[in-house]
Amino acid sequence: MRALVQDHYGSPDVLRVEDIPVPAAGAGEVLVRVHAASVNARDWHLMRGEPRLARLAGSDFGRTGPRSRVRGTDFAGIVEAVGPGLTAWRPGDEVYGESAGAFAEYVAAPAEVVAAKPASLTFEEAAAMPLAANTALVCLREGGLKAGQAVLINGASGGVGTFAVQLAKSWDARVTAVCSDRNADLVRSLGADVVVDYGREDFAKSARRYDLVLDLVGNRSLCDLRHVLTPGGCIVLSGGGVSGEGRIIGPMSLLIRGQLLARLTRLRLIVPEAEPSARNLGELSALVGSGSLTPVVDRVFPLKDAAEAVRYMEVEHARAKVVITV
Repeated sequence: MRALVQDHYGSPDVLRVEDIPVPAAGAGEVLVRVHAASVNARDWHLMRGEPRLARLAGSDFGRTGPRSRVRGTDFAGIVEAVGPGLTAWRPGDEVYGESAGAFAEYVAAPAEVVAAKPASLTFEEAAAMPLAANTALVCLREGGLKAGQAVLINGASGGVGTFAVQLAKSWDARVTAVCSDRNADLVRSLGADVVVDYGREDFAKSARRYDLVLDLVGNRSLCDLRHVLTPGGCIVLSGGGVSGEGRIIGPMSLLIRGQLLARLTRLRLIVPEAEPSARNLGELSALVGSGSLTPVVDRVFPLKDAAEAVRYMEVEHARAKVVITV
């Protein structure tokens, strides 16, 4: 099968499409013929090996290159085969999910991270959802957002941000979205009540206060984030970082300092772990079905140009999601 692979860290030039063996569906796994996959910030982080401190933490980062050669996480496609003892899925089922190795013609994924593709979505739209929508759901849920509360979303026009805006509105929250002027109309169309153009206004100097501050960029200090928080409010930190900046520690610095401060003070600060979850995907699918959630796709690339798709995601400030068709 064709797949986008890399053997060592570097620029998009280290990525190439080549033929590799088709994976087999092991026990508890499904083999999915991929129709579409989407690019996430984690793909360029793994491509670059940044922040470098993550290489010491193990997980997906090796010392000189990612532990998995095939890039990609989010996918949507059709079940080709099922592993031994698995009865939840059958060949021909349309599914979507989150598993390593998605930028390929086939991906083998654990059944617990796979859900039925929403019938109203194309494969491209469904592929845009898993990691970003699940992250948004977990961040708002663990932040304790309730109906009628005010939430500030820094990075509202990105992949996670566009889902967070919609989810917060579906929970009847009052949403302030921070983004660039060129993306203001997009986030308004998704339900944002107030849009702050960071090029013209500093939200940290505003008199507005929020019950939940969701920072998806990692470009503001903890002091700035605390300044706009209501008494008893919560800060949620997730992701962030810019390619070529903070290559040693990057957004991990803010996450680490935030966790330490939360332990030493009464500050409510959460750094969620958004693990892949079929249950969460089912909940998100229901919101798609009700019309409360719609994936936003910026650009679509064919698999042969997958390296360019990662480059576009990394350096062109893509809005919402970038999708690869297989």
